[in-house]
Amino acid sequence: MANNRITISKKEHAKGEDGYKTFSIRIKERTVVELDDIAKKSNRSRNELINLFLEYGVAHCDIVE
Repeated sequence: MANNRITISKKEHAKGEDGYKTFSIRIKERTVVELDDIAKKSNRSRNELINLFLEYGVAHCDIVE
């Protein structure tokens, strides 16, 4: 990754794998539109993308006092 960007590769359709927790969140409608656009271009679900973005954010998070 360059310039603090996350790279999403295209993926063949595959379902399976578990070990996830389901919960609700509120996000801006514009964000949903943008996620759906990325999902369409990458052949990934909105859920997969949210997980990728959250994992990236957690791994690159610094807490400051």
